[in-house]
Amino acid sequence: MSESVASGEAEWERQLANSLPAFGHRNWIVVADSAYPAQANPGIDTIVAGEDHVHVIRQVLNGIRASIHLRANVYVDRELEVVAESDAPGITEYRQQLDTVLYGATVSHIPHERIIHELDQCARLFKILVIKTGMTIPYTSVFFELDCGYWNAEAEERVRQAMPGMES
Repeated sequence: MSESVASGEAEWERQLANSLPAFGHRNWIVVADSAYPAQANPGIDTIVAGEDHVHVIRQVLNGIRASIHLRANVYVDRELEVVAESDAPGITEYRQQLDTVLYGATVSHIPHERIIHELDQCARLFKILVIKTGMTIPYTSVFFELDCGYWNAEAEERVRQAMPGMES
């Protein structure tokens, strides 16, 4: 397992700063709650951050936005929409904070198991960085699927259509 686990603000921020220039489309960054499993796939590196969950999400998003070569498709667990405050105290406040932090981003709500399966599949070929926080509310992980910041699907489709036999 290529999992590296370290504690402290400096280490997770250093890992994020080192990963962003190397990452491109098809890489992922996950900001995970404390119960998120350490996955055995060697393409997934896990680091523990001693920071507030929402702060880490903000820092990851700011890092992606500052990278001219990256943009992100953002996913959250679909279950987050329906978890009751009585079952997970603090979830209402967290949802509000998350909406504020992710304002302006396109966010998709996908069932947790489907996201985990997608990560496992992607990690067979591409690196994934998981940053675990001390968050103790379920279904609060945020998944950033990285994409090319200077190219888009429409332009790619035009290229494919211009090449005989290469239609998507």
